[in-house]
This record gives sequence, structure tokens and C-alpha cells, in this order.
Amino acid sequence: MKWKIRKCLNCKVYTLKDWCPKCGAKTYTPHPPRFSPEDKYVEYRIKTKYPEILKKKETIK
Repeated sequence: MKWKIRKCLNCKVYTLKDWCPKCGAKTYTPHPPRFSPEDKYVEYRIKTKYPEILKKKETIK
């Protein structure tokens, strides 16, 4: 399923176009990816999104 609504990260405007009509920047879909309990890549996503949490756990050990 392709999402129609898009969001500009620079000026926080929602639009249906691939490029922001206000600032001309590329727009992105504001929807999160689907959740799957059998997700093989969740470990890698957590490591890239929250590296400071992993550093804290390493210092506690």
C-alpha cells in the first residue's frame, strides 16, 4: 500500500506531493513501518536509533 500523505521535515507541512510546495525540499511519509513480531531486523534498528541506551547498558555491566 502506498501512502498518499507526505510531510516536509524542514517546514513541517503536510502535502500530497513528493516535493514541498513551500520550501522545495523532498517530503517523506510520516507513517511508521508495519509491526511484525517476526521482525529479523529489530535489533539493528534499535542499535542505530538509540545508541546512547546501549552505551549506558555497557557501562553498567
